[in-house]
Amino acid sequence: MNKIRKGDQVIVLAGRDKGRRGTVTRRADADHVVVEGVNVAKKHVKPNPMKGTTGGVVDKTMPIHQSNVAIYNPATGKADRVGIKLLADGKKMRVYKSSGEAIKA
Repeated sequence: MNKIRKGDQVIVLAGRDKGRRGTVTRRADADHVVVEGVNVAKKHVKPNPMKGTTGGVVDKTMPIHQSNVAIYNPATGKADRVGIKLLADGKKMRVYKSSGEAIKA
């Protein structure tokens, strides 16, 4: 079970975007997530008349390692760790470590 999923609000813990908050748009692979507005790089793009794209320098959001982000807890307004709680029917549920509340995704 992934502790950080698509659609989660996260805070960046390390790197040049430390302290910035954003939403996870997708998981790049097992260890990396793409957060909107975080880790943005300039990419030089060639024009492609077949696709109708113009060339130039575009901003591209690059993946960031999931160890460098933490889920945002709106109750405290701070970053929080994620725990897994086993329910009586055998299902797993993500909870905030600080309070034990369920994470609404």
